[in-house]
Amino acid sequence: MRDLPQPTFALAELRMPPRRLMPTRQAVLPIVPDSIPAPAPVPQAAMTAAWATTPQHVEQAQRLRHQVFVGEMGARLNNIPGTPPGLDRDIFDAHCEHLLVRSSTGDVIGTYRVMTPTAARRMGGWYSETEFDFTRLRHHTATMAELGRSCVHADHRNGGVIMTLWAALGDFMRRNQLDTMVGCASISMRDGGHVAASVWEQLRQTHLAPIEHHVQPRLPLPVDELNKRLQVETPALIKGYLRCGAKVLGPPAWDPDFNTADLPMMLRLCDLPSRYQRHFMGAATA
Repeated sequence: MRDLPQPTFALAELRMPPRRLMPTRQAVLPIVPDSIPAPAPVPQAAMTAAWATTPQHVEQAQRLRHQVFVGEMGARLNNIPGTPPGLDRDIFDAHCEHLLVRSSTGDVIGTYRVMTPTAARRMGGWYSETEFDFTRLRHHTATMAELGRSCVHADHRNGGVIMTLWAALGDFMRRNQLDTMVGCASISMRDGGHVAASVWEQLRQTHLAPIEHHVQPRLPLPVDELNKRLQVETPALIKGYLRCGAKVLGPPAWDPDFNTADLPMMLRLCDLPSRYQRHFMGAATA
């Protein structure tokens, strides 16, 4: 993705404790490289989730994003002028909410960026609209949140951080009367895009959203020019979204800056299976 969106808005509208808006700088689903083996599990109780309330908190998220996106994935970031070295900062960051997961030592080990309807109006659109035509989703935008710029530290990719992030997101959605989440699930194109094309070919037959929710990529992955018949396994993170009831909204876009294929996805809370309702919709965060 060109840049993953998510800054700050008037929190009074979100029924959250008052906080300062972040100065402007510049995202719906996390990018977690599959190739790095998971370490020993970190106890769930050792993790805490909280929303950024200071510029320093946001910078901690931006530093982790830079570490993962640039250091591990080799992404070319479109940082805004004046961004300090070692940070991933775009024009959306100042208008989005930033969710942080910390370890028992206080280190930020996971993050999500969340754009609300208020922030999208302020920015003149959603981040994902830089990659997809959202025309058919307009009737959802009043109660929709966009997730992005998500990543997990390499030493903590055992599932616990993602579950903590999702539980906090569910609580956020419930408290702010939002019912739809959208975002992009990124698939590496280090193989030239054949795996991504094959994943799309599989999911379009099993998890494609109704036509009234389809979106079109602005820079499509040329799936017809790739080998889309490979027998590949859907990436674990995408499988997690699908188990929660998410649908694929259309063919993937190609993000040359991150060298990924981005699948547009949407999860409506009404589609969340009952077994996930208690965990994802009953948690509270700071």
